[in-house]
Amino acid sequence: MLSDASFTGFLGATDLPRSRAFFAGVLGLAVVSVDAFALVLRAPNGVIRVTQVERAAGAPYTVLGWNVPDLEAAVRALAGRGLVFTRYPGMAQDELGIWTAPSGSRIAWFRDPDDNVLSIAQQPAG
Repeated sequence: MLSDASFTGFLGATDLPRSRAFFAGVLGLAVVSVDAFALVLRAPNGVIRVTQVERAAGAPYTVLGWNVPDLEAAVRALAGRGLVFTRYPGMAQDELGIWTAPSGSRIAWFRDPDDNVLSIAQQPAG
């Protein structure tokens, strides 16, 4: 039933102008709309709605992620825009902060201004 529906992802944020600077300025996402309640960003198959909240939940796991064709290039480009990638103790991450999963997927994590965990990944060929 929902397989053909467009997707809306949700994040909580305590400061929408700061979130706009991060998501549009650093990550390069297009702004669809912004008002006192939410910042709406374009995503490939829908939108991401960054909702104004008093306190963000700060889940300790990835809440949004993007698949990219060249992870190293994406990490370098985002780092060049000031993004800092997260390193996790006990995970064998390379010099760029990229971890290779047993499946062959490669992932790098970072946090938004409200401490939401986000990721970029590259899936194995094939």
